Amino acid sequence: MKLLVIEDNQALVANLFDYFEARGHVLDAAPDGLTGLHLAVCHDYDAIVLDWGLPRLDGRELLRKLRQEAGKDTPVIMLTARDELADKISGFRSGADDYLTKPFALPELEVRLEAVLARAAGQGRQRVLQVDDLRLDLGTLEVSRGGATLRLYPACRKLLEVLMRASPDVVSRARLEETLWGDSPPDTDLLRSHMYELRRVVDAGSATPLVHTVPRAGYRLARLADGGGAADA
Repeated sequence: MKLLVIEDNQALVANLFDYFEARGHVLDAAPDGLTGLHLAVCHDYDAIVLDWGLPRLDGRELLRKLRQEAGKDTPVIMLTARDELADKISGFRSGADDYLTKPFALPELEVRLEAVLARAAGQGRQRVLQVDDLRLDLGTLEVSRGGATLRLYPACRKLLEVLMRASPDVVSRARLEETLWGDSPPDTDLLRSHMYELRRVVDAGSATPLVHTVPRAGYRLARLADGGGAADA
């Protein structure tokens, strides 16, 4: 097993290396979120052990970027001292496969890693997102609705992936702009144009719109019972 440990507590990192290397595993480590994200995106690991509270980029945001922007589905176990239910839910919604509260026993981490790897192998890490009759294959990048192939240019496809992963929740404009342009969004309202194009392609010819504007909040992709949601992008 090749593991990436993203953790700023060097004593804990040393314990993890001693324990897992003695069992024949290979480990890399990163002491902060930005370094960890770089390693996780540029290299293939069997699993990642990720601390929540990291310098430079916290674990939850790192995981969001890894899943939604880099499209990496490496199994992740999140480590944290936070033990409230709301924190656990937040971690899972960010893309964590499992959650372990500090302090923890190393054998428990080992069996949890074995479990997430077994689940990943059994599921084949399926890479298809689906909302209602809209499908996005993250492997082939093919988008279809009702069995008909849709043609989206890359920017719209990135927005679609973020919206589908979050569905039925609202995604803020700031988060969508960051998906496309990072920390340097354009001066013009180019996001509005992209969303108009996304809506035009996804909802064209369908009696059930899926792309909805939520005034003063952002956008959502969902089948609404009353067909509600602003029609303009």
